Amino acid sequence: MRLLGVQFAPLRVPLERRLQTLAASLWFITFGFGNIIAGLVVLAILLYSYYLRWLLLPYLAWVWYDKDICERGGRRNMSTRSFIGWRYFREYFPLRLEKTVDLTPDRNYLFCVFPHGVLSAGAFGQFGNEFAPFRDMFPGLEPYVHTLHIHFITPFFRELVLGLGGCSASSKSINWVLGAPGVGRAGILIVGGAAESLHCRPGVYRVILSRRKGFVKIALKNGTPLVPVFSFGETNLYDQMHNPEGSLLRRFQEFVRRKTTVAPVIPIGRGYFQYSFGLVPRRSLVTTVVGPPVEVPKISDPTNEDVDKYHKLFQDSLTTLFEENKHKYIPNADNTFLEIE
Repeated sequence: MRLLGVQFAPLRVPLERRLQTLAASLWFITFGFGNIIAGLVVLAILLYSYYLRWLLLPYLAWVWYDKDICERGGRRNMSTRSFIGWRYFREYFPLRLEKTVDLTPDRNYLFCVFPHGVLSAGAFGQFGNEFAPFRDMFPGLEPYVHTLHIHFITPFFRELVLGLGGCSASSKSINWVLGAPGVGRAGILIVGGAAESLHCRPGVYRVILSRRKGFVKIALKNGTPLVPVFSFGETNLYDQMHNPEGSLLRRFQEFVRRKTTVAPVIPIGRGYFQYSFGLVPRRSLVTTVVGPPVEVPKISDPTNEDVDKYHKLFQDSLTTLFEENKHKYIPNADNTFLEIE
């Protein structure tokens, strides 16, 4: 039903779909505002609760002592990854995972995921929980999701991110995942990062890659294959307020991103009972396709020429993955192209 330009949801909706919507909204609140909420809770305890303060202080000391765990593979918790809410979250869109080749578990890999979208629903949905078919498709591989370092210095919130298998996106952390003794590890890196989220608009696939070369250098130092991964439909989950490059809003967003590493996107999704606006992501299929790996040699001290060569090979592989699959997962894809900056 449409009223005053607002498209309302039907009154009678199956409980399963209601739970899916609830899970999707809680996912956005948790990962969109988790750092802020946790920070305010800590501040409130320190300022207003005498008894809880003395319980909090030892925990804060532990956070400081434990601060480097995010650069040593993290500390996953299978109960956290198996929380039933993640199943409803995956079914809401729904999220699908496809592979083009088998990957043997006798080595490590760096999965390079595009696009970032507003909150990377595809990456989290496929690699950050146990309801995804990742283990069935790639037996023997353990995913390590690299994300912003700020998530691991925020009390309380860090425990959730660590439990989900998260670790820092720093070069030290990626080097640990790819180069520590043992095999069967898959680093999951969203190369475009928070800056790419500012490009997120429905039907637009604009990724930041040309100037991102550090991940290639790390892969070369470890001799780790680069695996292109593309989430078709990721950018359809949200629109955002009009923020053309050079506008006052965009300059403010870029300023905050540079200072905090977090991009303050103003998303436009849907609500609980209407489809026209709100913070809940839109119910739209997201298909994450894992492409064939780009083999790289192990070079202890790669030159700029080495990095440029394999960066070009990876960029070509990503473009090929997009072009070969876009007609399967994007309606009317003839005029849809991958924009790389």
